[in-house]
Amino acid sequence: MNIDPFIQNAAKPVGSDGEAILRRMNQSHADLAAWGFSHVHPLPGADTLDVGCGGGMNLVTLLRLCPAGTATGIDYSATSVRVSEQTNATAIAEGRCRILQADVSHLPFPDDSFDLVTAFETLYFWPVPVESLAEVKRVLRPGGSILICHEADGSRPGDELWPQKIPGMRVYSAEQLRELLTQAGYTGIATHTGPRQGWVVATAQA
Repeated sequence: MNIDPFIQNAAKPVGSDGEAILRRMNQSHADLAAWGFSHVHPLPGADTLDVGCGGGMNLVTLLRLCPAGTATGIDYSATSVRVSEQTNATAIAEGRCRILQADVSHLPFPDDSFDLVTAFETLYFWPVPVESLAEVKRVLRPGGSILICHEADGSRPGDELWPQKIPGMRVYSAEQLRELLTQAGYTGIATHTGPRQGWVVATAQA
C-alpha cells in the first residue's frame, strides 16, 4: 500500500501540511469530542490536562467546562503546540492555559497535579501504552479521572488498514482499552461505544 505523506502527518504533525491537518481536525472532530466529553463531569475549578492536544480545540472545551480551573495541553509535535497556542491565545494570556511540547511517557509535572486527563485520538500512537497510562495516573490526583476517546475501534470495514496508512498506529477495541487501563492500575473502568460505528470512549479513576 502506498503511504500518503499527508495522512501519515496525522501521527506527528509537521510543517504546513501538519498545520492544515490540525486546523481540519479542530472542525472535523467536533462531534466526536462533544460525545466524548459527555462522559465526564469535572468540577468548575478542576485542573485538567489534554494529552496530544493537537490543534487545541479540546482545551477550549476544558476551559469552558471548568471556568474556575485550568487547562494544560501537551503534544510531542512542535507544530501542534504552535497551533494550540494560537487557538488558546486569550486563555494563555489570562494565565488559565499553558501548552508544552512533551511526551506522554515522561510527563513534566509533579505527582497529583490534575483532576482530569483527556486523550482524544492519540493513544493509537503511544509506543508503550500501559507504561504511559501509568505515567498519566501518576499526575492524576487520587480519585481523578482519565478520558480516552477514539473514532476507530476496529469494528468498521477498513479499520484494519490504518496501521498500514500510518506506521506505528494501533487501533484498540473497547475491551482492549479496558485491559490497558486495568494493567496500568486504574479502577472504576467504563467503556462506551458511540452513536457512530467505530466511536469508543473509556473512562477510569486513578
